[in-house]
Amino acid sequence: MSYLTLFFRLIARPALREPARSLLAIAAVAVGAAVVLAIDLAGNAAAGSFRSSMETMAGDNDLEVTAAGGVPEAVAGTLARLPYPLRISARIEDHATVLGSGEAVPLIGLDLIALANGRQQAKIEVAQDTQALEHINDPDAIWITRSLGRRSGDRIALLINDRRREYTVRGFIPESSQAGGDAIVMDIGAAQLATGKTGRLDRILLKTPDRPGIDTWVERLRARLPAGLTLSPQGSQTAANRRMLAAFRWNLRILSYIALLVGAFLIYNAVSLGVVRRRADIGTVRALGASRRAVLIAFLAEAALFGAVGAAIAIPLGRLLAGGAVRLLAATVDALYISSRPGALDLSASSVVLALVVGIGVAIVSALAPAREASLVAPTEAMARGRREFALRVERKRDALIAIVLAAAAAAAARVPAVEGKPLFGYLAAILLIGASSLAIPALVHWCMANASGALNHIIGVEGLLAARSLAGSLRRTSVLVGALSTAIAMMTSVGIMVGSFRQTVITWMDNELPADLYLRPTGDPAADRHPTIAPDLADRIAQMPGVEGVSRFRAYEIEYQGLPVTLAGAEFNASRPREFSNFISGRAPARVLEEMKAGNAALVSEPFAYKHHVRAGDSITLPLGGGLATLRIVDIFYDYGNERGYVLLDRSTMLKYLPDPAPSNLAVYLAAGANLETVRDAIQRVAANHDVLIFSNREIRRQGVRIFDQTFAITYALEAVAVIVAVMGIAGALMSIVIDRRREFGLLRILGATSVQTRKLILVEAGLIGILANIAGLALGIALSLILIFVINKQSFGWTIQFHWPIAVLLAALSIVYAATVLAGLYPARIAQRLNPIEVVHEE
Repeated sequence: MSYLTLFFRLIARPALREPARSLLAIAAVAVGAAVVLAIDLAGNAAAGSFRSSMETMAGDNDLEVTAAGGVPEAVAGTLARLPYPLRISARIEDHATVLGSGEAVPLIGLDLIALANGRQQAKIEVAQDTQALEHINDPDAIWITRSLGRRSGDRIALLINDRRREYTVRGFIPESSQAGGDAIVMDIGAAQLATGKTGRLDRILLKTPDRPGIDTWVERLRARLPAGLTLSPQGSQTAANRRMLAAFRWNLRILSYIALLVGAFLIYNAVSLGVVRRRADIGTVRALGASRRAVLIAFLAEAALFGAVGAAIAIPLGRLLAGGAVRLLAATVDALYISSRPGALDLSASSVVLALVVGIGVAIVSALAPAREASLVAPTEAMARGRREFALRVERKRDALIAIVLAAAAAAAARVPAVEGKPLFGYLAAILLIGASSLAIPALVHWCMANASGALNHIIGVEGLLAARSLAGSLRRTSVLVGALSTAIAMMTSVGIMVGSFRQTVITWMDNELPADLYLRPTGDPAADRHPTIAPDLADRIAQMPGVEGVSRFRAYEIEYQGLPVTLAGAEFNASRPREFSNFISGRAPARVLEEMKAGNAALVSEPFAYKHHVRAGDSITLPLGGGLATLRIVDIFYDYGNERGYVLLDRSTMLKYLPDPAPSNLAVYLAAGANLETVRDAIQRVAANHDVLIFSNREIRRQGVRIFDQTFAITYALEAVAVIVAVMGIAGALMSIVIDRRREFGLLRILGATSVQTRKLILVEAGLIGILANIAGLALGIALSLILIFVINKQSFGWTIQFHWPIAVLLAALSIVYAATVLAGLYPARIAQRLNPIEVVHEE
């Protein structure tokens, strides 16, 4: 018998007679692969574009000079006077908010005279107006990307730091010089004036000759630069940001596989049901000479076909889902990591290959066990359908012992440290726990049904007794259904506990770390790497206002430490009133820590920084600050959940010693006793009338923090919902297959006197019992997985300590909804069972 003939008789013809089973398997693959593809596409678009327009007109330079707080302008002159043929490009890099649209756009200051004269590689397009070159040094002249939708000569209002100004478009940035997204370019002198960086540069780009090698040039140039400057390959900051985002994208990718994992259970179930339904056919073809290998290949080919069709559907579906996911991911990247505008969703050949490999691969792997079982069917046993069920009942104790071994291995894996910043053994521990749960489910089902059948008979009636015995008697089928749904419930439970615990931890942290009454920051969307400043005189005037007890100034800079981005900040510590950053890992009294901070060259570091860079209280770190190297002693480590990249926090007086710019990034205003908050707020708004600043009350900033948190985890909730929906779909399809497979049993029950209502009730009770068993197993597995998520995967990925919290209301609501959906999934199969004609069914058997 040829493979093609065997495939048609054993696979294709029965599949056409049972389209529901085939469609269920295809849908499981399609949804799972679509979610994986959507997260991959959205992740590339949201995080892959963060190189963004800051690299606009950067050219093909080899090296860059940077420093915390900016590079002294004189360094560019020092480099220009060296006896080397270097191309030197000085840059100012900041952000401006386009008033009207509210869009935050990278603002880049360049030496436009050098560009116009061709002394630097990049070019700009000057307007056709013959007078345009005369305006190249005008403080209000800008060049923009055409995507901003303006024409040459248009006036455009920009918000830079806390000031708004009008600028004139004098030309456009050519597409060949753009790195992605919108950008605004102005002359470097005008940019220094607009951003308040007079005498400083953000970066100096260097193009070196091809000979000698780059390492030699680094050695030569580093010897001529002040100790506090960093010389590194161009794009080092971009590379550092990519490393920082690696854990975020890795964890998100793992989450996207949840729906695929549930789909794998359903494919396994679909192929298993096919094997059970076709045992007689398998025996027949084996008796006619088909080899075991041929039967194995036929069932694997069926699974591969399911995977291929599902993957083909997943490609457009994944592209559609990615459109919604990219907005959620981009908001998270912007709020927690780095300024970024989503790039285009690129459905490349590699994306198509990913969908096909994932879809077909998962389908084949899921079908291996039932396909092997089909190949082992002997012709003489083909009609003995109960043999496999008996074998599984006999092996449930063995499987339970294996489950215990896997659980112990999971506990051991959870104790292994991260590998290159990735919690690989944490993921392994989670997989081992899922495997342990799957193997333990047959024993759980048998024990529960054996002990509950009497109670069910008493409470529900004979339908409860029959349902319990039916589930226990068909352990193979029941275990797969309970395993699929319980895995989805476990993922939902574990992530729900993790997110709920994290949310409660953040709320508690905000209660302790936000003691001021009012907070001020420049207008514009906040981002983890943008720190626009407020005029220093505004803070001084607010501090003198009636009703104000004091003002705490906070200034932040973006720096790089050991190849990763870090936020360097200076804050005013005052022991006479509540203050920020008061929760320390050591548990020491804040007053003692304050005293040590006042001693000078002392620093506090956040928990994520300490974890990523392996430092403890008492250690020293050396940072390049203000043209020199500053060695700082770590006084203590504080809990922080607002910045994943990590903080190095100095006393403001220490910060000003190295970086003397007095302009703060944020202000915290403490009201005097008895002062009315709204009255003082209105007074501050009048004083700040010429400054574009936002004023938040303590309650408002807490509410905004919770909103950002919920927005950050919206994609997580969406992934969990997809997994549960796939599982419930599987239950509905599987119950339908069960009804078809057990039609003789239902026919006999009807002949023996059961009514159609009792048949319907039997199916619904079975669905309900499957839901209860899945909730029990899923809740137990979910709690165990949540411990791994909170104390292993989260800690190793981000360095945060999360306090365990039970989100009881959320869990009860979610589990109730899943249970109700499971029961509802049995309605249509129950209706089909009611319509069966008992005489016809028994006769066809």
